[in-house]
Amino acid sequence: MNRIAFIFPGQGSQAPGMGRDVATDPAVENIYRTADRVLGFELSRICFDGGAENLRDTSVTQPGVFVTSLVFDRLLRERGISPAVVTGHSLGDYTALVAAGAVEWTTALRLVRRRGELMAKVNRYTPGAMAAVLGLPLDRVEELCEDVSSRPGHFVQVANINTADQTVVSGDEAGVSALVKAAKSSGARDAVPLKVGAPFHSELMRPIEEEFASHLDKEEFQAPSIPVVSSVSGEYIESGEEARALLRAQPTAPVLWSKVLRLLVDERVSTLVEVGPGRVLTNLARSEAPRTPAMRVGTLRALDKAVERLRPHSA
Repeated sequence: MNRIAFIFPGQGSQAPGMGRDVATDPAVENIYRTADRVLGFELSRICFDGGAENLRDTSVTQPGVFVTSLVFDRLLRERGISPAVVTGHSLGDYTALVAAGAVEWTTALRLVRRRGELMAKVNRYTPGAMAAVLGLPLDRVEELCEDVSSRPGHFVQVANINTADQTVVSGDEAGVSALVKAAKSSGARDAVPLKVGAPFHSELMRPIEEEFASHLDKEEFQAPSIPVVSSVSGEYIESGEEARALLRAQPTAPVLWSKVLRLLVDERVSTLVEVGPGRVLTNLARSEAPRTPAMRVGTLRALDKAVERLRPHSA
């Protein structure tokens, strides 16, 4: 049985011009116009015409990636391509829950905007950083994090377990810088600082936990209408209350992306479709699950190619 999984990207996948080549589609135009109204600023203009610097602001980046991913989800479905299961990487969890009917999209947009604002606020008080470590096993990266964090004025921890070969760390600037040097000295193939706006998925996000939870608690979540895999737990979300609890834990919890991919492979998903800007998740899928076809849909050209390839196999 052919089963398509939509996988939605998170922050770091943004790119200048995202969504612009499909902006004349009436459905797309309506989504961006509604998003502009809900947010109170022209997100569409920033996505279509803004430069990389405009998209570096976490409070703008996160709504931009979310809305652009939602747009391509809509376009795929209009063309007869529907998922059997959905999931997302960090921020992408929100898009996945919308795609599964667990939360209304403008509600999720407001939450995403607030999430980005609070995360950016943390970074102003405690400047942080993230880095991807390639070619070291997880347990060795954890050991290095512990060693670096034992030094005065240094903090770093595992933030994303993306594949068996890639672990992302997060912490204060001194901690991440020291971890990068330690990883390279320990035989890592590479250790690359990431262009992000805050120390996501670390204890440094703890100060925003209660405030963001208060926003989540005001909103209504339903049980998903199709299966959703959480990147916090690496397991299926069974109820609206569970979805809320996982989103509440998300800012400080690591992203278990490798576990997500293994679950999808074990469930015999036939194709992994990255829906939204960039190709980060496609590359991770090809590394971690090389036997499962993976493709990205974040441009009009890619959309047309995916529809031609997937239409006979839609769920």
